[in-house]
Amino acid sequence: MSDHAIFARLRALLGTSGVERDADGLPCATPDTADALSLVCRLAHEEGWKIRIEGRGTWLPSDAPADLAVSSRGLDQVVSVSPADLVATVQAGATLDSVRRRLAEEGMWLALDPPGRPERSVGSIIATATAGPLRQGFGPVRDHVLGCTVATGDGRLVKAGGRVVKNVAGYDLTKLHVGGFGGFGIIAEVHLRLRALPRADVTLLARGPRDTLTSAARDLIAARLLPGALELLSPALAAEADWILAARFVGTDAAVQADVRRLSSLGELPWQPVPTDRTAAFWSMVSRGSLGGPITLRLGVLGDGIDDSIDLLSHDLDEGLVAAGAGAGMIRWTGNAPVEQLRAVRRAGAAREIPMTLERAPWALRRALGHFGAYREGVGQLVGRLRDSFDPRQCLSVALEAGND
Repeated sequence: MSDHAIFARLRALLGTSGVERDADGLPCATPDTADALSLVCRLAHEEGWKIRIEGRGTWLPSDAPADLAVSSRGLDQVVSVSPADLVATVQAGATLDSVRRRLAEEGMWLALDPPGRPERSVGSIIATATAGPLRQGFGPVRDHVLGCTVATGDGRLVKAGGRVVKNVAGYDLTKLHVGGFGGFGIIAEVHLRLRALPRADVTLLARGPRDTLTSAARDLIAARLLPGALELLSPALAAEADWILAARFVGTDAAVQADVRRLSSLGELPWQPVPTDRTAAFWSMVSRGSLGGPITLRLGVLGDGIDDSIDLLSHDLDEGLVAAGAGAGMIRWTGNAPVEQLRAVRRAGAAREIPMTLERAPWALRRALGHFGAYREGVGQLVGRLRDSFDPRQCLSVALEAGND
């Protein structure tokens, strides 16, 4: 079927305002409700059309081969905020920046600081599970998602989890979609776990050789000083001559000041506070650093494996734009490299049971490597069966495993 015919079918389904053409001229559906999103997926399933999932185009390139695109830009509402329940319900296309502003009006806070721009969509952050430095104190993305509504590849509308903190019976399907890169359905709406807006937010920096900083970070964790973020930044990422260890404390004034005093008394590192009016800009620089090259990957490591894992990256790639959770583990690398070098990193990581997730890359690389690739035997078969359950005709153009469309 020609794209003109697809365009006409989508207009008949969504109306003239619900269809446009994307930057490549592809018919692009912009549903504004979960029901409309499911209807688009059902039509694509019935017709055998390939769907390219597009958020706001600020993270993953919108370059997967497809017959039509489905954008979440029309799903941009903060549906509700319940301070008493510490829960917000948000549509997937809402930007992180708009959600932050709306929550602040209610004295609430979402403890997520993902890489990329603040105009990233909530759906993109959840689908890719791209947590930032605050994962040290507040956990990975999945810890902030209580439930979600997802349109499957064949048009079913599936609701997983719920709106309360303890509401899981049996297998929690929410966790399948957090970090699923859209391979099991398109996220329409999410229920997010909130916290009270911190009254104090203080960041301190230490500079020095990498091994000195990672050793100091281990000492801090051993002393049970637990900042909200404890991030190791390469010189290129921090735009400094040395490696940087950034400690961020958030909470009440009294608790933060007590932690800052204790930090200064531990070890011999000279800690320098970031001026209050520059704190937001500093962490924004860290987030945007992951856009400094066409490829971003992450390694799932433990805190005591940071040095060895950065050495592993340096062997096949470089030490360019690197950020690492010095306490919680997880390393994020951004740059450019051919597919064989990236395969070498994945193989080297697999030998040490370190998974490599391809977070951002052009389609050719995503297609060749897969987003997360199975580093343990049998995982690929499980992913395949799950995809068959949620997208029987493989309408969703997502490369989870190497060689998959």
